[in-house]
Amino acid sequence: MRISLGSATVSLVTAASIVAPAVEAGDYSAPLTGALVVAIAAGATVLSHFNDSGFWLVSRYLGLDEKQTLQSWTVMVTIVGLVGFGVVLVISLFL
Repeated sequence: MRISLGSATVSLVTAASIVAPAVEAGDYSAPLTGALVVAIAAGATVLSHFNDSGFWLVSRYLGLDEKQTLQSWTVMVTIVGLVGFGVVLVISLFL
């Protein structure tokens, strides 16, 4: 979602609206539902690129060009998203 849409907010809301009917139909515990929310948020943070306003905010505030922003900001938010998903995956094994 995030890669094709560009916006973290739009991809988060879109993914949540797609998953919501399955969550309502399923018998999920509150902690597992919370883990699902964190997983969706983690997925919405990865691969920030030119379509994302956060990309341009970081680029302009730090005085970086597009290549430098891709090398720093995009890599950093991708690591944050992957670590978040990994933590949720490990926690979900115990829920």
